[in-house]
Amino acid sequence: MSTFCIGDIHGALGALDALLDRLATDAPDAQLWFVGDLVNRGPDSAGVLRRVRALGERAVTILGNHDLALLALAQRPDAYEQANPSLRDLLQAPDCDELLDWLRHRPLIHHDAALDWTMVHAGIPAEWTVAEAQERAAELESALRGPDHAAFLGELFGNTPEKWDPALTGIERLRYVTNALTRQRFVHADGRLDMGYKKTLAGAPPHLTPWFAMPDRANARQRIVFGHWSALEQVAWPECNVWGIDTGAAWGGQLSALSLHTPEPRLIQVDSP
Repeated sequence: MSTFCIGDIHGALGALDALLDRLATDAPDAQLWFVGDLVNRGPDSAGVLRRVRALGERAVTILGNHDLALLALAQRPDAYEQANPSLRDLLQAPDCDELLDWLRHRPLIHHDAALDWTMVHAGIPAEWTVAEAQERAAELESALRGPDHAAFLGELFGNTPEKWDPALTGIERLRYVTNALTRQRFVHADGRLDMGYKKTLAGAPPHLTPWFAMPDRANARQRIVFGHWSALEQVAWPECNVWGIDTGAAWGGQLSALSLHTPEPRLIQVDSP
């Protein structure tokens, strides 16, 4: 069966529909992976959630940082007033609770051993194997799906701790897992996450390294597809076994799908209005 991984959509329903139509021409029953950040910035976040949810078992969707931010925002009594204007239609939609409940139950990482691909929104720390990343994602997923998820989401965001320590517990442990899987781009030489610089590789301070270029990365043998980083100026780093497919749909760029079933990954793109 054909499998495609689709990059950050950010509410760009028109681009998503155009890409799905294009993929259906060649592979109408393809498995579709979504790398997270379905919502925010674009004109129809509710429409994107409905479209992806309606794909049922054909779709595998993981959570991105914007998806988690929406879930946290929705717990606030002043959610509508505090929301980005692009999210207000969703927050007032009659099926808002249903859509957000579906979103809250998505995983943080997806690994397919048969395909030999792993999908994550932002990255995997150099210290973690893919199996360890799955274990830590499961801890976070359990908290998101639990009865105290509203209080948990209220404490989830922040830039600390910066470095992984197996002894971390409670909200600090889960905050690091969240940042590692959904927010990281650059890291320091000692593995600390850097949340300040978000732009191009060429313009990065010399003391920072993209997460996927860290030496002795424990997950380096695994092919990884990720999103989150629209400022990257290329998609493929085969020498690092990674492909980054956020190609700026939120900024009038392109929405991309990467074929995971072909011997060489192939990129399919549509323009985003």
